[in-house]
Amino acid sequence: MTMTIKPPGTASEAASAARRRPRRSIPAGRKLRRAGWLMVAPALAHTILWIAIPVLATLVLSFTDYQVFRAPRWVALENYVELWNDDVFRKATWNTIVYTFFTVPVSMAVAVVIAVLLNQKLRGRTIYRAAFFLPQVTATVAIAMVWLWMYNPQYGLLNGLLSMVGVPRQIWLGDPSLALWSVIAVGIWQGIGMKMLIYLAALQNIDQNLYEAASIDGASKVQQFFSITLPMLKPATFFVFVISIIGAFQVFDQIYVLTDGGPANATTMMTYEVYRSAFQNFRMGMACAQSVVLFAFLIVLTVINRRLTGGDEK
Repeated sequence: MTMTIKPPGTASEAASAARRRPRRSIPAGRKLRRAGWLMVAPALAHTILWIAIPVLATLVLSFTDYQVFRAPRWVALENYVELWNDDVFRKATWNTIVYTFFTVPVSMAVAVVIAVLLNQKLRGRTIYRAAFFLPQVTATVAIAMVWLWMYNPQYGLLNGLLSMVGVPRQIWLGDPSLALWSVIAVGIWQGIGMKMLIYLAALQNIDQNLYEAASIDGASKVQQFFSITLPMLKPATFFVFVISIIGAFQVFDQIYVLTDGGPANATTMMTYEVYRSAFQNFRMGMACAQSVVLFAFLIVLTVINRRLTGGDEK
């Protein structure tokens, strides 16, 4: 009987030794980075697919003659030159600037005052807060329909009130001199709710010891408002201003329901001209150029506000 002696270092022993050998551990920092990328992947994919790619496509198509039913044709700067010479788009740009200039600061000022009042210990303040915020969560078309009834020249609420004090009835939405201001009033009224809520949240984070110290020093409520409240609201003011500017430059539903851009283009806005170019005239290249101009306005205004209000301060 012969015995087979296995030489040392066979494959089985090598595999067993490899299993006993400790594996290299992945550094904790690398694990955290992988976990972080995994968590942000859905948001990153959404940003790339629905924001970055459309923005780049809009920029590229703005240099083309694209009319949906035929392939885009490269025209370089012709769309922008046409916009520069377009009286209607210049009118729309001016109307948008006027609308923004009045709706944003007025609604912000009113929202601050209302937020300060509703931050006090008032009976039923929850009901008041809900009432002021209600227009923000109501469909803009529904709000426009209500104001359309209020502005009715025959049986509208506003003309009814004017007739009670002997003032002649006004054609609020049919008079070129009144139409834009009527739309501005709707924009101010609707925009107060969200701004009020943001300011209210910011007010509740202000240290009350500041007000107590100011009261001990003899500062009045008005002095406390301008010396403590407003400076402490600067970060919230920057945020509110940015979202208000964006919202004002993107106003569309109100114009579509109330005036359809009229009378005589008195209330047409930049977004409404984008709609006309894209979905009425089917000039997608021109609509993209108008969108790029609108985007440039928003960037410039945001940078200016950041410089003025110190938006980078915490």
